[in-house]
Amino acid sequence: MTREVPTATSASVRKGVLIAGGGTGGHVVPGLAIARALIAGGMPIDDIHWVGSSRGMEVVDVPDAGIGLTVLPGRGLERRLTLANVANMFGILRAIPRAIGIVRKRRPSVVVCLGGYAAVPASIGAVVMRVPLVIQEQNAKPSLANRVVSRWARASAVLVAGTGLRNEVVTGNPLRDEIRVAVGRDASQAKVALGVDENSLLVLAFGGSLGSLRINIAVTELAGDWMDREDIAIHHVIGRRDWESFRARIRELDGNPLHYRAVEFESDMATALAAADVVVCRSGGMTVSEVAALGVPSIMVPLPISPNDAQRHNARALVDEGAAVLVSDIELTGERLASELEKMLEGDLASMAMRARQVGRPDASKEIATLITGLMA
Repeated sequence: MTREVPTATSASVRKGVLIAGGGTGGHVVPGLAIARALIAGGMPIDDIHWVGSSRGMEVVDVPDAGIGLTVLPGRGLERRLTLANVANMFGILRAIPRAIGIVRKRRPSVVVCLGGYAAVPASIGAVVMRVPLVIQEQNAKPSLANRVVSRWARASAVLVAGTGLRNEVVTGNPLRDEIRVAVGRDASQAKVALGVDENSLLVLAFGGSLGSLRINIAVTELAGDWMDREDIAIHHVIGRRDWESFRARIRELDGNPLHYRAVEFESDMATALAAADVVVCRSGGMTVSEVAALGVPSIMVPLPISPNDAQRHNARALVDEGAAVLVSDIELTGERLASELEKMLEGDLASMAMRARQVGRPDASKEIATLITGLMA
């Protein structure tokens, strides 16, 4: 059964937008940013509806945004042959007629495919009901879901050119409101807000909400080597998974001339990014977009198990422009990190920052909203 948060609709006239997909923040965040841009452009919120997964974060975030939600049961496919994966495939097949029914009932003018479990059934519903389909791809290497439905796309809003998706339009990724507002923010003021001396060079390190063990080990080794430096500050977001195991090491690093601060979770990432002189991070599509929009030089450490090696391709978007350095996960150590940072801090950070901003697309959500409304017209 589907579970629906009802909203007003018309049974006879096509209007509004159906957003399909979700599961993780990488899908939900850009989808919500697109929805807000459509609303800011004059679309009534009741004309926007979301089809997602019963297991994804959209179950909470989409209704909280005041947007109607229909969820499909089941889960996405893994990249291996297992009995569970076969069952998941049958779950997707069962979801297709339900998704077609949702498109038939709501009669949207456009369906937006974000990727994720619910995206494929709803996109097939768009094809069957002859509704224009727009893909929003967050990575330089497209997801399986978006590759499957690309052949029917009227437009594909992409991070960078060369994705192979049909009718691609380079828009960048839609940003969270707080990140978009932070573009152009004074770095000195952001450092003060973060509790860092405005004259210090700030290294921000993070690995996502759960964290990255490889990055965490390398950054604490770096902090140990640099403990006598008074010109450097390190703001280290460890993540929930590794927080307890690193607490003893964090205490050892406290009280040195180096300003080292470790947190389990950073609730104000916009301020942290605006304050940073260099970022050490993974290279998910949304992270690359945020770092670029804020113009922060970076050391990108791609997640080696990312599907299609997408994170390495994402990082190349900045590395090829001279805005970032790429270090493979297996090669990341405290010594290697210190070496790369020394070269960057002694080089032209301002030039790297400028090149990052040239890649960044802070108005991506508006560009995609314009693309959608153009197809509606």
